[in-house]
Order: sequence, then structure tokens, then C-alpha cells
Amino acid sequence: MPARVGDTRATILLAALSLSTFVYVTTETLPIGLLPLISADLGRSVPAIGMLVTVYGLTVVLCSIPITKVTQRLPRRLALCGLLAVFVLATAASALADSYWLLMAARIATALSQALFWSVVTPATAALFRPAARPRALAVLYAGSSLAALAGVPAGTWLGQQAGWRAAFLAVSVVGLLILVTVLALMPTTPAGASDTDRGSAPDAGRYVALLVYTALATTGAFAAFTYISPFLTDVSGFSEAAVGPLLLVRGLAGLAGVFLVGLCIGRNGWLTVTVLIGVQLVALTLQWSLGASQIVIVVAIALGGLALAGISSSLGVRVLETAPGGSDMALAGTSTAFNLGITAGALLGGVLLPGAGLRGTALAGAGLTLLALVAVLMEPLVSTRRRTAADRPEPREAVPS
Repeated sequence: MPARVGDTRATILLAALSLSTFVYVTTETLPIGLLPLISADLGRSVPAIGMLVTVYGLTVVLCSIPITKVTQRLPRRLALCGLLAVFVLATAASALADSYWLLMAARIATALSQALFWSVVTPATAALFRPAARPRALAVLYAGSSLAALAGVPAGTWLGQQAGWRAAFLAVSVVGLLILVTVLALMPTTPAGASDTDRGSAPDAGRYVALLVYTALATTGAFAAFTYISPFLTDVSGFSEAAVGPLLLVRGLAGLAGVFLVGLCIGRNGWLTVTVLIGVQLVALTLQWSLGASQIVIVVAIALGGLALAGISSSLGVRVLETAPGGSDMALAGTSTAFNLGITAGALLGGVLLPGAGLRGTALAGAGLTLLALVAVLMEPLVSTRRRTAADRPEPREAVPS
């Protein structure tokens, strides 16, 4: 993978930055596996502890664009180190919190750092490598976030069960500190606006708006169904509760495969890659709705759904670095907002539909929203606002004497 700052240095930094996406996503969802332990320790109800995840997500949605706007002139190295320092301190504060509201405050502080994190880490990682290698580098970067669901939350839950929920948060904070030291030592300092990754390589406001629309629609569709996948597997597909964990592991492994497939394909044709991924998600959710009672079919469906969602998520960085109509940091803040809004809206939509439409209804709603996302991505070339410049046009041929 050709690098701009030296192969060894770039490889170590890439590993550290991929691990940073791992710890952020792990921390966001870590309370899910520790709900009973935190509830018993702090004397609050399980739904109240669940709000630690909900408020975290809403903070990211509401604050990504404003914080990015205020900090966009900061050099990438300074911004990343500052964010990681906040992450380390706030996550350690979560481990030490002796009351519910102190824990909530620490979670909000962590979420505020995550609100800016994705806008900084993607262009900072891309800038370490030459353009031809960036899609693969970004695939490795986003593999960390996919691994969080596969290994981070289960490992944190296990550690919490063995040593207490505070130990899980403290362990994540220690890993964050190691990442901070690595970035501080190796990340080059580049003035704000000096890197070619600070702007889109082919700015196009129309394509970027389309990207926001289909990101929000596809994510909402995915999470309308996925939020309630555990009861779907037991009540509709007939699996035992003990089988749910291994089935979700299959989904996670498929998602990891999706990330690396995107790394191989998206550099060749980003739009086509995303179109195929959304089409795969549509197939997966349609199968879940129509044939979810078949255990063989549902295993295939959840694997395809995991592959598609992880692939869509990991493709966003590359697509934004292509189409960003202004600064890439603000454009990435927009896609982060759209993605997190989709997670929140999908979970809420599924909950609203569940009493009337049932578990199958959540999959049908997800398929319908994904169909709209497919329409939006197919329309992307039609709404392009980019016009060929003189540099894009072929050189005029010399006149041939008659």
C-alpha cells in the first residue's frame, strides 16, 4: 500500500486509527451488554440505563455539524489528539462515576468527541496514502468499527461480568490512551486546508445530496429490522435463545467481509459499488419479511444484511472524499449525521410498528425504505451538478490537410 509518510510509519498509524474506530463504536454501545450490572450498581431501572445509549446517539446527531463547523481550521493531528484525550478522560470518568447523572455527563462528553471524530479521522487517514491506495486504507480504517460489534461489545460484556462493569470502561480508556500516544508520536502535522483530502476530488453538490438521502434511508431501513432481530430469530424463525449469539456472530463476520470487499471494489466505481450494496440489503430484508420462518433463509438473509450495512458504512468515506462540494470535514459531518439519524429513526420506527405490524412488519418497513434508498442512488448520476472543465475535455485533434 503506497504511503506518503513512510511505509512503516503509515502502517502503524493506520492500525492505530483503525483501533480508534473500534474503541469509539465499542464505547457507544457498551452499556447494552452491561445494562443489568450498571442498573444494579447505580440503583436505576434498566430503561434508564438504556438512555445512556440513546442520549449518546442523539448527541452525535445534533452536534456533528456544529462542532465540525467551529473546529474545521484545526490541523488534523491537533484535532485527533484532542479528541482522543477527551475520549480517554471521559471514558475513565464513566468507569469512576458514582451516580447515574455523573455517568450520563461522562457519556455526553464522549459523544461530543465522537461528533467530530469521523469528520477528522477519515481525511487524516486518507492523507497518509497516495490516491490509488486510499480506498484500501479506508477499508482497513472502517474495519475497526465493524469489529466493534463483532468482538468489542462481547469482550466488554464478558469483562464486565468477570470484574465489574467499571473494569470494561477502564479497559477501553487504557486502549484509547495507547492510541493517543501513537498518534501523538507519529502523525505528521499538516496545516488546515493544505491536504488534497480536505476537498472533494470531484466536487458535486447533487451527488453529495443524493448520498445523504440514500444513506439516511438505507440506515433507517436496516435498523428498523435489525433492532428487533433477536426476537425475530426466536419468535418467527424458531431458533433457541442460545442460538442468537452465534447467528449474530455470522452477521458480524459477513459485515467484516463486506468492509474488505468494498476496499477492493470502490476505488474502481464508487457509485456502482454502493448501488449493489443497497440492492443486496433490499434482497436481505425482503427475504427476512417473506421467508423469515425458514431457518436456512434467515441465516442467509442476516448474513447478506450484515455484509450490506457494513459495506455501505465503510463506503461513505471514499464517496465523500470524491463528491464533497466544499470542505471534506463538513461533508463527512453531514454523512455521520445522516447515518446516526438513520440508526435512531430506524429503532424508533421499528418500535412504533411492532405492536400493530409485528416482527415481520419491521422487516417489510425496512425493505420499503431500502427500496427508496435504491431509487435515490440510481438517480444520483441524473442529479449531478458537476460539469466537465477544460481539464476534463479531450485535447482537440490537429486538422488533417486535405
